[in-house]
Amino acid sequence: MISHADIWRALDRLAAERGLTPSGLARAAGLDSTTFNPSKRITPAGRPRWPGTESLARTLSATGISFEGFSRLLSGHHDPETGGKAHHAHLKIVSFSQLAHTGLFDETGLPEGASWEKWDFNGMADHHSYAVHLDSDCMEPIFRRGGTLIISPTAAIRQSDRVLLHTPHGAPCCGVVTDRWHDAPVTAPLHELVRIHGLAGMDGREIVVDGNTLIHRITMACM
Repeated sequence: MISHADIWRALDRLAAERGLTPSGLARAAGLDSTTFNPSKRITPAGRPRWPGTESLARTLSATGISFEGFSRLLSGHHDPETGGKAHHAHLKIVSFSQLAHTGLFDETGLPEGASWEKWDFNGMADHHSYAVHLDSDCMEPIFRRGGTLIISPTAAIRQSDRVLLHTPHGAPCCGVVTDRWHDAPVTAPLHELVRIHGLAGMDGREIVVDGNTLIHRITMACM
């Protein structure tokens, strides 16, 4: 049986293993920054307040943890996907306004070139991940200006994932995977396996992608 204390303790562990505070975890999931604060865990009447299912779902998606991994946190174990540590990494970083420039990615979609700077990141990221500093408000209200997105060009793309799309011509944009066709041939290219709808400035509109579009998974948002 899961207790009120268990689920809040698991969320605190998840935040710590991602190098975040409870407020930072909530912001990363696109929630109000006070959603997971200790002061919100008991109602004014003294009754336990539980996190909502939508808040939990958005948090798992934003941090890249599976339900199985979160279940291990509930039982007092570390997330097996992190090895129980908030790793330190040096990531390549570029500002969002620079992403429309050419020469930032190689033919496989990995970051390359002299435009990238190095950034010290105290959190979880695979060794292909890169960071994007949001230097404009074009991603609001989903992601706030001044924040930083951690993006993996090699992570598996799943339904409900938030993704950053890079096209050969034009500005990048943010979307959410609304459908994934699991009955398609395993050799099918990614753009034929997913349906993506826009977020922020393209909210609700279906985004048509082709084989020249890079689809990179947003694994975390940091302030």
